[in-house]
Amino acid sequence: MAGKHAAGSLLLGLALGIVMVVVVLAGEAAVSTTAFCTSCHSMTYPAEELKTSSHYGALGANPGCKDCHIPQGLQNFHLAVATHVVDGARELYLEIVNDYSTLEKFNERRLIMAHDARMNLKKWDSNTCRTCHRNPQPPGADARAAHKKMETEGATCIDCHQNLVHKEVPETDLNESRKAGKLVLKPEKKSKDEDEDDEDE
Repeated sequence: MAGKHAAGSLLLGLALGIVMVVVVLAGEAAVSTTAFCTSCHSMTYPAEELKTSSHYGALGANPGCKDCHIPQGLQNFHLAVATHVVDGARELYLEIVNDYSTLEKFNERRLIMAHDARMNLKKWDSNTCRTCHRNPQPPGADARAAHKKMETEGATCIDCHQNLVHKEVPETDLNESRKAGKLVLKPEKKSKDEDEDDEDE
């Protein structure tokens, strides 16, 4: 009798475990859709920008929010859940306390939001970029030297490739931001005219 009871408990536990896994996986899939992201008014602006970017329609693919902002695959499931719990809760709170009723009002916080997204990509070693861009071989010598920094300096895609999809904002120095614990802007690049003026002096 005790053996039957133990087997029944084991089967019940197994069934409940399977149900919980299915619920968690289905829930994660549901909150990773562009429709879910854009249910917050503020996210409708960047979603529209995505559709006019070079990433949309490239190679026949139409990426959604999750393809860049949520790590994909079972090996990254813990990152996806953590992103939804931590960032999702923060963004929901900010959606409530901030006024995003116009693009102008959204733009007041755009740099901060872009920086937060960049820091996530830095933390993940740009794994969402690498899902599509596997082992890139840039054609120019400067680009090849910059890509070498991924091996020698711990750089990752987002350190250099910023402002590719959404409206341009000042670039941020992610290594310095990490050290300082706050947003640090990259120094402004000199134009060719300024470089020539420096050489003349």
